[in-house]
Amino acid sequence: MDLYEKIRSLPTQPGVYLYKNARGTVIYVGKAKNLRARVRSYLLESSQANAKTGSLMREAVDLEYILVGNEIEALALESNLIKQKQPRFNVLLRDDKSYPYVKLTLADRFPKVFVTRKILKDGAAYYGPYFPGSLAYRVVELIHRSFLIPSCKVDLSRYHPRACLEYYIHRCLGPCVEGLTTPDEFKQAVKQASMVLEGRADELEEELRGKMEAAAEAELFEAAARLRDQISTLRQLQEKQRVATTDTDDADVFGYHFEDGMLAVNLFHMREGKIVDRREFFWDELPEGFEHGTAGDEDGGRHFSPERFFATLLSQLYIDAHYVPGSILVPVEFEEREPLAELLTERRKHKVEITAPLRGEKRSLVDLVCQNARHSHAQRFRVLEPSQKAIQEALADALMLPGLPERIECFDISHIQGAETVASLVVWEKGGMNKQLYRKFKVKTVEGVDDFASMREVVGRRYKRLRDEKQRFPSLILIDGGIGQLHAAAEALEALELEKDGLAVPPLASIAKKEEIIYLYGNEQEPVVLERRSPVLHLIQMIRDESHRFAVGYHRQRRTMRDRESELEAIPGVGLQTRKRLLTHFGSLRAVEQASTESLAAVLPPKTAHAVWEYFHPEK
Repeated sequence: MDLYEKIRSLPTQPGVYLYKNARGTVIYVGKAKNLRARVRSYLLESSQANAKTGSLMREAVDLEYILVGNEIEALALESNLIKQKQPRFNVLLRDDKSYPYVKLTLADRFPKVFVTRKILKDGAAYYGPYFPGSLAYRVVELIHRSFLIPSCKVDLSRYHPRACLEYYIHRCLGPCVEGLTTPDEFKQAVKQASMVLEGRADELEEELRGKMEAAAEAELFEAAARLRDQISTLRQLQEKQRVATTDTDDADVFGYHFEDGMLAVNLFHMREGKIVDRREFFWDELPEGFEHGTAGDEDGGRHFSPERFFATLLSQLYIDAHYVPGSILVPVEFEEREPLAELLTERRKHKVEITAPLRGEKRSLVDLVCQNARHSHAQRFRVLEPSQKAIQEALADALMLPGLPERIECFDISHIQGAETVASLVVWEKGGMNKQLYRKFKVKTVEGVDDFASMREVVGRRYKRLRDEKQRFPSLILIDGGIGQLHAAAEALEALELEKDGLAVPPLASIAKKEEIIYLYGNEQEPVVLERRSPVLHLIQMIRDESHRFAVGYHRQRRTMRDRESELEAIPGVGLQTRKRLLTHFGSLRAVEQASTESLAAVLPPKTAHAVWEYFHPEK
């Protein structure tokens, strides 16, 4: 049965349809209350005059469909299939920012606490999202300092001979060593941390106050002081915290600006009636169909269809979201608005309203976000270079750095099948490459092809020297390579035991060449994938490429020297040992070439000396 026959025989129930190309790849996913009526509309001449529909129908050779019970189920299934199949004729969500959550690994024997940007079904408890993102780090810091719950990578399913530095600086209860804490004590600390993360700080404060007073009466003044500090920290946190809640004042507000075929969308997060943060989305190439018009239009038919676009965007953004606010304000009305609101209400267990206000304060707020979207569009697509500080801030946010990166050091390994293995170090500092600080390394301890061992050697050598000479460490160490090279560098840093000298281990990341994916050490399961036009990605690529250029240049230099020095062995009577003797005595091949027969005879037998001189001075 060909495609057109399949379309004409479709049922009239609600469902989702998938167009496929000749390779069997899904190229478009759509939904419909009436599958036959919706899909047959693609065959109309007026529909195929549309650029997207015409291109889609020229490429499509097959159609599949899935029946569902109603329009709401179709909406949910369409969103899941778009995320799974990534069809090129659908709008795909491209997000420049994801907000952090706090993860408490309750399924573990001794739970740990982390900041993460990805929610997994792993038995852990997730709290957030946090606005602004730095608040998540402050919360985790509070838990480390006040409740001594770790976030290290130590395997806590078994005991170890000794505790790490975190225990000795009073930031961990030490569950890694038998006898330092008890399961009941650790369980109590986890319970208190959970109360903070669940927003039950008042209840916890009352409990801690009772314990503090009891400790003071028993003259346990040290314990009472620690409890007093915990209460003080809780109060500070309550003043600053803006965690997502289900209050009626919580809303997400959208605005957009479309120009020259490029789209910018802004999303403002309002929590407790205040704008606490914003999110930006950019598309420089929208799939055909989210632009409509005719070829006779002044701009060649490039009119944006916001109704169709926002229906798709909100489905992708909220259907599987961990948290959805009670109100979502959009700039335009769209057909699926009510079914989507009903679906989100059902899934989130609280009422969710999606509205497109036409007047009043809410419309003014939408207009404000649209105005910001216009500025975002100008900055991304018209201004070639954002400010250096803006790039540093974006880099710190993307790689979860503790502060703005002032100095980045990048390593690369170069060799040909293990021969003449060398490494390079380049330094980015204060907005530019500082060539005076570049360093070359000849790998000394590794034989054959072993990039991991080579990386381990040079990183260890570099930071041992900085440690011994008490020099400043970089804000970020960047490795040219994948997870293997990243872990090799991390092993070198761990072997140095910088914490014992009171030094913080610098953040460590790597960038894989082909995929341009960034891996953060300690968070490898959540690689950072930046949008290809992102200035942050361009900066990291520039530093990586400079490191590669410098390494390859040094490798070529070493190879040339090796090839020239081995030229001596082509002379009759000169072997490896004679070559080494000549180069050691004269210092270079050039000096050997310029040496007289008498000078050569001082090092070599007369016959061999004469052969060397004749080799470099052939008769003309």
